Amino acid sequence: MAAEQQLEPVRDTATASSFRHFRVRHFHLDLRVDFAQKRVEGREVLDLTCLQADCDKLSLDTHPTITVQSVSAKCGGDAQPVPIKHEIQPFTGYGSTLVLTLPGPCRHGDQLQVVINYIATDGPGVVWLDPEQTAGKIKPYLFTQGQAVLNRSFFPCFDTPAVKSTYSASIKVPEGFTAVMSATNWEHDEKGNIFHFKMHHPIPSYLVALAVGDIVSAEVGPRSRVWTEPCLLQAAKEEYDGVIEEFLRVGEKLFGQYVWGRYDLLFMPPSFPFGGMENPCITFVTPCLLAGDRSLADVIIHEISHSWFGNLVTNANWGDFWLNEGFTMYAQRRISTELYGAAYTSLEAATGRALLRQHMDNTGEDHPLNKLKVKIEPGIDPDDTYNETPYEKGYCFVSYLAHLVGDQNKFDAFLRAYVDKFKFQSIVAEDTLNFYLSYFPELKKKDVDKRPGFEFDCWLNTPGWPPYLPDLSSGETLMKPAEGLATLWLASNLNMDAIKAIDMSSWKTYQIVYFLDKLLEKSPLPQGNIAKLTEMYPKISKARNAELRFRWVQIVVKNNYEDAFDELRNFLCSQGKQKYTVPVYRAMWSETEGTRKLAQEIFAATGNQLHKNVQNYVKKIFV
Repeated sequence: MAAEQQLEPVRDTATASSFRHFRVRHFHLDLRVDFAQKRVEGREVLDLTCLQADCDKLSLDTHPTITVQSVSAKCGGDAQPVPIKHEIQPFTGYGSTLVLTLPGPCRHGDQLQVVINYIATDGPGVVWLDPEQTAGKIKPYLFTQGQAVLNRSFFPCFDTPAVKSTYSASIKVPEGFTAVMSATNWEHDEKGNIFHFKMHHPIPSYLVALAVGDIVSAEVGPRSRVWTEPCLLQAAKEEYDGVIEEFLRVGEKLFGQYVWGRYDLLFMPPSFPFGGMENPCITFVTPCLLAGDRSLADVIIHEISHSWFGNLVTNANWGDFWLNEGFTMYAQRRISTELYGAAYTSLEAATGRALLRQHMDNTGEDHPLNKLKVKIEPGIDPDDTYNETPYEKGYCFVSYLAHLVGDQNKFDAFLRAYVDKFKFQSIVAEDTLNFYLSYFPELKKKDVDKRPGFEFDCWLNTPGWPPYLPDLSSGETLMKPAEGLATLWLASNLNMDAIKAIDMSSWKTYQIVYFLDKLLEKSPLPQGNIAKLTEMYPKISKARNAELRFRWVQIVVKNNYEDAFDELRNFLCSQGKQKYTVPVYRAMWSETEGTRKLAQEIFAATGNQLHKNVQNYVKKIFV
């Protein structure tokens, strides 16, 4: 399927590629995975079309961990590829430029094919895990992580979300290993243990994903399966059997057809740094979601929502990341409202708002990263601009656009039209807002984009707290009991009768989270209260639910509660999710000499299990 690629006004400082001069029609990866030497070796075949006259060079994003062995190319009617000159030029701290000298000048419209033989080793987007870093601790594991600009260490590419293309791959892996990829079609040649993949829809390079390991699967729905290491398969099947299809069905009702065919989940080894990565057809997720009671199953609604917002309609550069995440947060909460009601969704949104408040308090509201439209200067790694703002401030802006419409059904219809208009394309904020105003001409006539204090330009380009906050008052029926219970635990003299009178047994995850957030906000608690809290609520202090454990261990740190330091240690040893790991280390570093020493001790023992980016973030805390 061809996609019309937008060239103007897209500007992307994070790529050195010739993406304005050539269009990628398709590319193929033919690779062998070697665990002994920790390298992926093979060739890449790029099929391109020249977009300008007299192009005699082609630049691709690459990385110092990639060794290019040889390059050949054919342009126009050339029958056979001929060897061509290649050189590596410096670009930034997170990548290099592969410059190819073409056999001759390419004219506008010429077809170009480039064949690159290369080896990829231990790059930031190519993660090799030793057996002890996996759940099963028997076989090694490989996974790639492309977002934001890491796939240039997996294969030379136009590493910008402005470019979308189809791809295919043949991955040869050792006997006893399975390969999975973000592709619509999969085939397995058992004789050579080669896995063949095809992605029939155009996607940006960051969504090309590979995992190789001791991986097995089980069906959990008519178009979904779970993939895990063998030791986790039963737990994953029990957690998600029959769950995913319900989420997909509601998503399709709200936003239009789910185009990707299958929606599978791959439960990653514990060191995976993200909650989930929305690779098309197969989302990579943290095993933290296996809580044993389905209490975190709805977390994947966010990744499912990316099937429309991010994967189908994509930000054209990382400065407009809010287009991916703000719309996805809104979509997630629309699905959640349909399934669980407004009260529960409002409570979850209140938790998100608290994270945004915490982030802005830490950075200062006027920090330039607290704009929706972030200016990413040349040389700055887009990953270093990552924070809560595009998610939660983005959600507030999309909610404001819905508020201006004033009718949920009409805004849902707009979202379907928006997805249909821009599917398989990469766009910038101005495209979105211009389409919104053209879709609602009555709002354009009222100049809603220029209302003082709520100007669309102000939303995009002014840092700070959102000028509009969606009404979350329907969540108060769940918030008030949680707040009331937290207040009781903040008293110097505990009223145990009143505490015991509040039954938490029916509370869902985010109601308990809200309670714990209130305790964390007011910690340290009065002397002795945390010991009684631990005894009173083993469901919290011994929880398997990672969202609860994350809050609980921070409360332990803030109260310097040494009796529970083993829980703290276990939590940091059991997972490597960035969203959990970095704040916990930050909390430990900001407390006592004892918690600092413990942080260094735990990191020394477990740091090599973490993704390189997470390792670096923790090291920065220790400075």
